Amino acid sequence: MMHKKPIRLLCYTLTALAYLLVGISCSYKQNQLLFETHLAATNSPSIAGAAPYEYKIQTQDILQMRNLQDINYVVTVPSGGSTSNASSNAPQPQTYQVENDSTVALPVLGKVKVAGLTKLEAAKKIQGLYARTVLKNPIIDLRIMNLKVSVFGEVRSPGSYMLTSDKTNLIDVLAQAGGLTEKGDEKKIKIVRGGMTDPQVLFFDLNDFRTVSNPAIILQSQDIIYVAQNRRAIKNEKMQDFSTIVQPGLLFLNTALLIFTIARK
Repeated sequence: MMHKKPIRLLCYTLTALAYLLVGISCSYKQNQLLFETHLAATNSPSIAGAAPYEYKIQTQDILQMRNLQDINYVVTVPSGGSTSNASSNAPQPQTYQVENDSTVALPVLGKVKVAGLTKLEAAKKIQGLYARTVLKNPIIDLRIMNLKVSVFGEVRSPGSYMLTSDKTNLIDVLAQAGGLTEKGDEKKIKIVRGGMTDPQVLFFDLNDFRTVSNPAIILQSQDIIYVAQNRRAIKNEKMQDFSTIVQPGLLFLNTALLIFTIARK
């Protein structure tokens, strides 16, 4: 009887320890869920009648401009060298950086304030200034070259992706990122929007056909797209962690039982 009590006590202690380790493992996995909110993970509703989002130019933005009426103005023309490829000798659009004083330095015009304007407003302003100076009936095409979003989580190619169009949407960028992995949860895709000052988490369910008509899937510069793991993947990882944590305990238990068994003889 005296020999059984230590063995029984050891078994109880190791069992309690195993449950404790499992609880720690599960808590650890919960802490890996990013951008959690107290809101239900439902498809973010569209806002009826809401004005479409228009990005406003900021300092340090990179602008690309060309005059569609005459591409030899407001462009950089390559000089020197010869090539058999005619397209390589064509004038290339020039890029201009918006300075900290909200202006951009343009040929002939000098500094023009553009920060705070939308792309269309800035193009019209520059077009009007050139029309009053050196160009006849210019048509200014302006693009903002540094707009990007970040994609990570369960996608095949996480990273930063440039917004090449004003209408680039969530599905476009997920396709560029190679789509979801087998661990990705297509029902719980998050977009963190609003920057560091006023972040907003939007949820999207790609299984819901209404998602494609939701204007909120049109991406904005600095959006963060996160694809969470699905339940199956989370369960499998928890089981792997459970096995990794419990196996040393079981080995210790077997060793202890063997020692006690030998000691009783």
